[in-house]
This record gives sequence, C-alpha cells and structure tokens, in this order.
Amino acid sequence: MNELASKERFSQAIRAASIQPPVIPIVGEWTRDNPGTLSLGQGVVDWGPPEAAYEGIDRFREDPDNHKYQLAQGIPPLLDLIGNKLRDENGITLNPLERIFVTAGANMAFINAILAITDPGDEIILPAPYYFNHEMAITMLGCQPVIAPTLDNHQLDLVALRSAITERTRAIVTISPNNPSGAVYPEEDLRDVTALCQEFNLFHVSDEAYEYFTFDQARHFSPGSSDGADEHVISIYSLSKAYGFASWRIGYMVTPPQLLEAVKKIQDTNLICPPVVSQYAAVGALQVGRSYCEDQLAKTREVRKLLLERLAEWGAFATAASAQGAFYVLLKVNSTLPSLELVRRLIEDHKVAVIPGSAFGLDKACYLRIAYGVLDLATCEEALDRLGSGLAALTG
Repeated sequence: MNELASKERFSQAIRAASIQPPVIPIVGEWTRDNPGTLSLGQGVVDWGPPEAAYEGIDRFREDPDNHKYQLAQGIPPLLDLIGNKLRDENGITLNPLERIFVTAGANMAFINAILAITDPGDEIILPAPYYFNHEMAITMLGCQPVIAPTLDNHQLDLVALRSAITERTRAIVTISPNNPSGAVYPEEDLRDVTALCQEFNLFHVSDEAYEYFTFDQARHFSPGSSDGADEHVISIYSLSKAYGFASWRIGYMVTPPQLLEAVKKIQDTNLICPPVVSQYAAVGALQVGRSYCEDQLAKTREVRKLLLERLAEWGAFATAASAQGAFYVLLKVNSTLPSLELVRRLIEDHKVAVIPGSAFGLDKACYLRIAYGVLDLATCEEALDRLGSGLAALTG
C-alpha cells in the first residue's frame, strides 16, 4: 500500500474529530497523575443502591430465561413500576407498556430522542450552560447544537430561546434541576418552553435526572404533565443519582406516541434490550422508592450548607450563583486564564480538581463547576481550603 493510500485509509473520521474532547477523562487523568488530589469534579453520589436492588438480582437468577434477550422496551415489572412512579410523582399518566423505554442510562435515552426526531443538519437548541454530553451527542449525530444564552442566574431566557428557532430547529433541551449550574427552572418557564414547542411544532426534551435533588424552597416540575404535552415532550430520567446506580446503567424515557416506531427501531439496533440483570435490580430499587434518596439527602444538605457558606467568603476572587438543585455550583472566577488551564494548575499546584466551565459552553468568562454529591463534611472542608487558597493565588 502506498503512503497516500495509507493516510487516506487511517485518517480520523469527521464525525469523531468534530466532537469536543471528553473533559471528565482529561481531568481524571490529571488527577491520577497528581496523587493526593481531592476531587470536587465527580458528578456522583456517595451512596450505593438499596439492599432491595441486590435482592432483585437474586430474583433474576431464579429464571434461566433471563439470560436470553428480553423485550426491547424493558421488562414488564419495571415498566409498570415506572408507570406508577410517573403518575404519582410526575403527573404523567400513560400506558407504560407502550410509551416508556428503559435505556442504558439517561445518555442513551437522549441519543434515542435525537436520532428519532432529526436528520443530519437539523438543529437542537441548548441553553448555556449545557450538559457537555448533550452537545457531544448532537454533534456526533450530524446535527447542529444552537446555543442560547441564559440569564445571569443561569435561568432560562425565553426571548433568547424563541430567537434561536429556525426552519431546521427540531427541539429545545432543558435540564432541571440543572447540570452544571444547579439551577431549578420554575414551573412557569418550563410550561412556556413546552408552549413554544407546541407553537413551532418542536419537541421539548426534558432531562430530569436530578428530579429529587432540590433544596430550600425549590420544587421540581415535569413538563410532560402539561396539558397537550404528549406529542411534544420527551421526558428523560435516570436511576444513577437517586439510587446510587451510576455503573448499573438504567435510565428511561417517555416517548411521544408519534415516535414509538422510530424509537423501537433505534433501541433494537443499538441495544436489543437494556441489561436485564440491572433491570431486576431497578425493580427492587423502585419498590423502595423515593424515600431511599430522601434519607440519603440529609448528608448532602449538610455538605451543601458548608459549601455555600465558604463560597460566600470568596467575593474578592470568585462568585457563585444561587444553586437550588442537583449537587453542583458554578463558580465565576476573576481570572483571565482559560478555565481548562486554571483547572490544570489547581490540580498540579494545589491538589484539588474541578471541571472547567468551557466544557459546558461557558467561554466568555472563567467558570468552574464544583460537584459536592460524593463528599463528606471533612473532605469538603479540606477540598475547599485547597480550592480557596489556589484561586486566591492564581487570581492575585
């Protein structure tokens, strides 16, 4: 094979080359290269699944047929439990055997949705800051992410969302409670986004992975419960956070009726069926229900209180917007350094890791995302000591 042919054969595909590098592995590698670094970057909780999840695995083992492929949408006992949960907690009433798809995590549900509603070149509106995996998935699938600014407190700007709509727009994405900002969008704003999608015949993709993680007076609202929302809202959920299921890979989506056949094709092609052993574990977890997460959140609230108290003292070099949901805070730093470079120096020089705001579409100023869901009070205190002294030194 001549040199030219070899280069052509092994050149990187445009699809992969156009996607931003995955920031979590990059920061993770820097952290591993600097032993003793404390992480304020990892978006996970500090608890594992309830005991009932492990009992679900025992039930899985009782039937040899469970080692075979099962229904693409999910096993009926899990679909029924999800249907009950959606009705009782989210105000969404439907036939669970028809419109719910269990997925290998919420990220897969999002990709299912984008594949079902778009053709290459179509546009998806993302309010910034956005979740980087959403932006990466849209780009990977040959579509165009259109970034809409939010207000100063990271709340939705409905005027900006309307202005971003073009003939190629297919959906508006919201995440509430929000990753990375911790903002919780008011019910009125989420209803307005759904109404906007109804007006322009778009889809409202509502990522609700952090639905139980609200604080102070904030309340979660599911747009799929709005009148007439069935054909316009794609609701996405996850067990990863609430039930400590991060590596078990169980999420689910509520599919508008007109997308059922498309999502069935996508799910069968990509996955065949969700991991059955994890589905049985999920049955056990959902039988315990929301109270399991609520019991764990007492510790998270204590860590959050400490975090916000400490951040309030940093006004000379950084400020944090109100964060009433998820387990994230966005810190705006008085620095001319690019946020990724600032993160590298914090790790190498001060042994504390955070995530750069540039990964979430925040390029006009220096932002850092702080994650506190996995921390205990002592670790949080030490990590904040390092972060505070590091930022003071690097911004002075």
